[in-house]
Amino acid sequence: MDNPLTDPRAPSGAAPFFSVVMLYWNSERFLADALDALESQTCQDYELLLLDNGSPETLDAELLARHRNIALTVLRSEQNLGFAGGNNLAARSARGEYLVLLNADAFPETDWLAELQAAAQKHPGACFASRQLMANDPTRLDGEWNVYSAAGLAWRKSHGQALAKAWPAEREVISACAAASAYPLSAFQKAGGFDEDFFAYLEDVDLDLRLRLLGYPCYYLPQAVVRHVGSGSTAVRSEFALRHSHRNLIWTYFKNMPGAFFWLLLPAHLLVNLAYLLAGALTGRGKLIARAKWEALKGLPTVWKKRRQVQSEKQLSALRFARLLEWNPIAPLVKLRFR
Repeated sequence: MDNPLTDPRAPSGAAPFFSVVMLYWNSERFLADALDALESQTCQDYELLLLDNGSPETLDAELLARHRNIALTVLRSEQNLGFAGGNNLAARSARGEYLVLLNADAFPETDWLAELQAAAQKHPGACFASRQLMANDPTRLDGEWNVYSAAGLAWRKSHGQALAKAWPAEREVISACAAASAYPLSAFQKAGGFDEDFFAYLEDVDLDLRLRLLGYPCYYLPQAVVRHVGSGSTAVRSEFALRHSHRNLIWTYFKNMPGAFFWLLLPAHLLVNLAYLLAGALTGRGKLIARAKWEALKGLPTVWKKRRQVQSEKQLSALRFARLLEWNPIAPLVKLRFR
């Protein structure tokens, strides 16, 4: 399935601090800018694992050759493994202390890795979320972190808002948007990486909830900035996005909501899904959303087995987990987004 290609510049010797993973799938129009941004980093203690995730576009060898200062390893999968499977495959080749995920359509500021490194030294064992600006309008936010509500909804904090309204300081959060995020490699491995059954959408929220339950905190770093195009390889509201978002919404809740809170909040979660079905019927998306929900229900026996393992391994108390949730019932109605 996977066929690693050894690049002449592939890293050797001492392990780097960061292993940066970037997936390539229909990303040719963004890759040059992404590589330029990485090559310009003030912190050069990293390797880049670039995975061709079964893309119909061939990686441009001349483009890669122009970035000879990057310690690069090119990997290839013959099929598209999705965001979850692709990152898991690349992560198996990682040598760094920290695993950094960066979308091919996300362009970090020159001090991005340096800020992540400083934060990792300040908060050993923590995960990190970056401030994401809209690539075509850096005065507006693409997102700050993933919010997860008590009813089991997930959305990107501050998506579309003016930069002037951004959260000003470092803070603990429940989830990082994986378009530009960092995890201790050992923590990523302990959690089992992404759930490949998710394929794409909400796989980062699911991973982060499991990491929180294992006791690894996550911090939002407003000083670690990237410019993000967003949905660079898939359309935001495409049938693909809607199907996976609505299916994975249910799986995320059933796997991760801990203890008594699972049963206490289950009626709210079911009500939310019913509301989606009704809204879909009014907007011509009813059949698509219904199929996604049915697919989710059929997968619940497998998800429940995963839940047993997740909950048996948790180190964080249910109460502490609950404090990280968004409890404002109005918040999802004001700004609801799937990554």
